[in-house]
Amino acid sequence: MSLNEKLGNDFVITTELGPVKGVLVDESLEKASAYLPLSGINVHDCPMANLRINAVAMGSLIQNKLGIDAIPHFTCRDRSLLGTQADLLAAHALGIRNILVTTGDLPKHGPYPSKAVYDYNTFELIRLIGKMNSGLDYNEKEFGGKTDFTIACTAMPTAKNLDLELGRMTEKISAGADFFQTQVVYDAEKAIAFLKEARRFGKPILTGVMPLKSVKMARFMNDNVEGIDVPEEVIARMEHDGANGIEITCEFIEKIADYTDGIHIMAMGDVKGTNRIIEFINGLVAR
Repeated sequence: MSLNEKLGNDFVITTELGPVKGVLVDESLEKASAYLPLSGINVHDCPMANLRINAVAMGSLIQNKLGIDAIPHFTCRDRSLLGTQADLLAAHALGIRNILVTTGDLPKHGPYPSKAVYDYNTFELIRLIGKMNSGLDYNEKEFGGKTDFTIACTAMPTAKNLDLELGRMTEKISAGADFFQTQVVYDAEKAIAFLKEARRFGKPILTGVMPLKSVKMARFMNDNVEGIDVPEEVIARMEHDGANGIEITCEFIEKIADYTDGIHIMAMGDVKGTNRIIEFINGLVAR
């Protein structure tokens, strides 16, 4: 069963591919092959403006070698309008059927004197993919055949202005978004409050989790990563009670499971930790 068929019907589990070192794709594929059964694997598009293999090409390799649906990220940062349409046609020809639309980190975060293109924003890219799914290019001219992409978008449950974030989700849905993967969230109460509001849109939502590796990591994320809010009680449990990140993540998932359509695990390439979470979710769903 494809990811698209599972969305809204099954409890979906996705994760992300760790950084690929240059052209050493076999190394990454071997690592990813150790994951327990998943519904999809995300592939980042040069995150933080660092050099990575093309996400669509890597996604195609994942599907062909591992038989797992890939969700390559597709940023607005690097491609012209013409190049975008060509790349989307190529993605479809290579068997990619899921695309996550994102703005993309600014080039200033990376090591190269690159310039961002931004011929369009995320809403315009979503609409463009929708047109291509109808067999039309940007100018609404038929190009021959149709693409068949399921469009994923991001959402932030811990946004300072939740109404504004929900409004952005509504805009994305109006543009053609099919499902959402959220940014990382640690506060179950905030996650549930967001999910209760967002579920009225009728689109599947996969809640993002990232196991904390240490108290230092938790404090760093609180202080430096926009939109991340690690509750002090979570930090205290790690600091004083010896609780580990996987345990805390599983407890969080149990609290929100009835409100979400699935979980997106961002474990920074930790296959063993990811598998422990998958095992927990499978047991939870089977109850």
